[in-house]
Amino acid sequence: MKPLAPPSLEDIRAAANRIKAYVLRTPLIRLNVDVAQTEIYLKMENLQPIGAFKVRPAANAILGAAQASIADGVYTASSGNMGQGVAYIAGKLGRSATVFLPKDAAATKVASLKRLGARIRFMEDEAWWQVLADHGDPATRGMFIHPVASQDVIAGDATIGLEIHEELPDVDTVLVPFGGGGLSTGIASALRAAGSNARVLGAESDHCAPLTAALAAGGPVAVPITPCFISGIGVGHVLDEMWPLIQQLITGTVVASPKEIVATIRLLIERHRVIAEGSGAAPVAAAMAGRAGKGKIVCVISGGNLNEDYLIDILRGNTPSPAPVTSV
Repeated sequence: MKPLAPPSLEDIRAAANRIKAYVLRTPLIRLNVDVAQTEIYLKMENLQPIGAFKVRPAANAILGAAQASIADGVYTASSGNMGQGVAYIAGKLGRSATVFLPKDAAATKVASLKRLGARIRFMEDEAWWQVLADHGDPATRGMFIHPVASQDVIAGDATIGLEIHEELPDVDTVLVPFGGGGLSTGIASALRAAGSNARVLGAESDHCAPLTAALAAGGPVAVPITPCFISGIGVGHVLDEMWPLIQQLITGTVVASPKEIVATIRLLIERHRVIAEGSGAAPVAAAMAGRAGKGKIVCVISGGNLNEDYLIDILRGNTPSPAPVTSV
């Protein structure tokens, strides 16, 4: 398999043009909170048609494929948001979509996948992870769309970085939720290609922080996962094939606690009427705590697909309990 490389500015602009009919150019708004010597901005990817940024990489990967490759449909392995992106674009093109989900996938994301017409296969974590590692499942027909480690996927993610640079060229730091690394390396690629010196930091939760551990160890290492309501970030270890790109492009990490993330979700609702899922709120929590330094900081609100029962708990001032295992 060819090693992954940062997409060029030409690749990113081509991706932006390819996907423009299916995605929103999301707003960049100033956070309505005073933080000394700091301007915090929110890149509102929760406003995308599926409620998350993943529609961008899904669109670029599927629309850029040969028609013969998607004749039998498309499939992916996802915690939910990439699955929604793939199902949404496949539906627009009249193709079938299958999504492999971990059994504890968020109920909101499962419901959305059903609404989008996706075939859902729930899997144990080890089997689900193996599909990612193998880039597909030999028993499944169609084109596999890797949610992270794909040149087309990273280029689709990078379109967010290009928009940030165009609207705030003097940004100092961009905080990006770190799930598998596609979003963070894509945004970093775009900023670098456009001539920006902004730092890109991966935002994690301390219930499971594989990037922080990998940077400390000098390479991917297995980390424990504490049960938590937060999905989309916090896998057991960084993908080996993503590590060279991460080393090249990502400056470091910031880590927030689930309690801080809950408070931030509530604050975003109160101040902006914005719903962010846990992974999307992590960058804002870290920025408000001062862990990203001063200056102009952009926080990518990667998604807003928050379970309704979690939302009720959070508005009541409680930290939600981890989701029960989802059954078919």
